Amino acid sequence: SDSSAEGRRKDLSGPAIVELITSSTKLRDAKVVAAMTVPDERALIEALLVERCSDSDVIITTGGTGFAARDVTPEVGLATIDVVDRRCSGLEVALHSHSLAATPMAALSRAVAGIRGKTLIVNFPGSVKAVKVIFE
Repeated sequence: SDSSAEGRRKDLSGPAIVELITSSTKLRDAKVVAAMTVPDERALIEALLVERCSDSDVIITTGGTGFAARDVTPEVGLATIDVVDRRCSGLEVALHSHSLAATPMAALSRAVAGIRGKTLIVNFPGSVKAVKVIFE
């Protein structure tokens, strides 16, 4: 998010994901290696995804999945789409279906999931509520 990266707005969904991961009884062995807030810049997001894939099993992004002019996370260079070797269409459908059960607004999400090398990349929406619905 541009506004969060510039410090004009507090990032709430990123810390929510970190909290959900670290407090999960199902993910006892999971550890968060890095958490960062970046502007909606395609080249930057794509470069960070590629870089983090070298030492991560899973990358979860949050935000940038809607239709605002600067929401570019799914596309980033076609970001996630261009970075992954293979799409996880079943996971994408599951995420959307689960979200749609909570709110019809989930139909407007463009969340993407895929594999790059041995790393799973999943785009979550930017709202804390949506993050909690999807994660749980």
